[in-house]
Amino acid sequence: MPADNRRTRTFLGRLPLPEHTFVADALRTETVGGMVLLAAAAVALVWANTPLSGAYESVRDFHFGIEALGLDLSVAHWTADGLLAVFFFVAGAELKRELVVGELRHPGTAALPVVAAVSGMAVPALFYGLVATSTGGTWNGWAVPMATDIAFALGVLAVIDTHLPSALRAFLLTLAVVDDLGAIVVIAVFYTHTINLAALVGAVLGLGLFFHLHDRRRVHGWYWYLPLALVIWGLTYTSGVHATVAGVAMGLLLRVAKDGEKGRRPAEHIAHLVRPLSAGVAVPLFALFSAGVSVSGDTLGEVLGRPEPLGVVVGLAVGKVVGVFGGCYLAARFTRARLSPGLAWPDVIAVAMLAGIGFTVSLLIGELAYPDPADLERIKAGVLLGSLASALMACVLLKLRNNKYRRLYEEETLDENADGVPDVYQQDHPVRSRNSVVPQPPPVGRPHRDDGPDAPSAPGR
Repeated sequence: MPADNRRTRTFLGRLPLPEHTFVADALRTETVGGMVLLAAAAVALVWANTPLSGAYESVRDFHFGIEALGLDLSVAHWTADGLLAVFFFVAGAELKRELVVGELRHPGTAALPVVAAVSGMAVPALFYGLVATSTGGTWNGWAVPMATDIAFALGVLAVIDTHLPSALRAFLLTLAVVDDLGAIVVIAVFYTHTINLAALVGAVLGLGLFFHLHDRRRVHGWYWYLPLALVIWGLTYTSGVHATVAGVAMGLLLRVAKDGEKGRRPAEHIAHLVRPLSAGVAVPLFALFSAGVSVSGDTLGEVLGRPEPLGVVVGLAVGKVVGVFGGCYLAARFTRARLSPGLAWPDVIAVAMLAGIGFTVSLLIGELAYPDPADLERIKAGVLLGSLASALMACVLLKLRNNKYRRLYEEETLDENADGVPDVYQQDHPVRSRNSVVPQPPPVGRPHRDDGPDAPSAPGR
């Protein structure tokens, strides 16, 4: 029997290049990333509500690390402080791109989603406070319903999106980028209790070296930046500032100008390379060890009966809708900001509902605001319930909007006489499409106007 010269496949070994490329590209899409995140959350919920719940808690609370450096952390702590720094690094790189060459570089274009994002953070916090304090609770968790989980939100949008206008996704992306920046500011300012000044200065110096190597000296090679990034992360953690701030800071320092002959923007290229690690490893593992909440009738009763978790639910499911839509409407009503021509106000309501999905960052802020495990479990349950309610409401409205846009698409592409020209182009008057007025083409049998001598003629000439 002839020898098989093919390399032997090993379990959990390196994938062949075509398969590796396929998996990496899949994880860069919002649909797959959202599905992986959803699967991790589902596994956590099932694991925490079976006879194996003891094993879940043992793995989640297992400590390892370098105790001499103050880095002897639990598995859950490593995922929240360590792996999420990768997620925020990608968010920082995307924000830098938007600020320099994207939608946020134009004040007029950026005004509406920026106002929507700011009001979409302030109003849920206000709703939380009104609900919690009116029933005898505290303001401790005011920031929990402020955040939007862009992976889940875009995942829901991508699953439904077939005919929805592209402007809807662009609006949600811009809103989420500003939302991520707001979340990191809230974490840095309001959840930093003690400061180790020496470590903080060291982290700032490390960021300065990162900027010098990347932007000034144009040094290439991950082997320069990975050790430096770990040092910056460790110093940030030791300083008392939440370690995810180090991730977003390094992302914001990436260069956006085109690099050399290849014409690549380093911020885009690096984010493209790191995104599979963020979507396929960092965020799912955080969800796996954060979403494991015991779900029972008693748990749901405590969520709806206690002021703080109820405030989280109302803040996400109601406050986000009121904040995002209200901010958009007021900005369009009283300023020069205008809604994109491809969007209608019901589309903005759908985006506002999607913004109420506050899974990843809301869970992270909940862990910072409620160190007591019993309180934290109820807050996590509130985040899950509020996010689920927002997702379901958004799905219903998006499905209705999608049906309308599908009907418009079918009307615009209908060709009953099968002559290759849609019927709307052969009517006596222009037909308004979902985004614009459809222009009339030249009548059949008459030549197109063209400046050149070889102008093409219409069929039948």
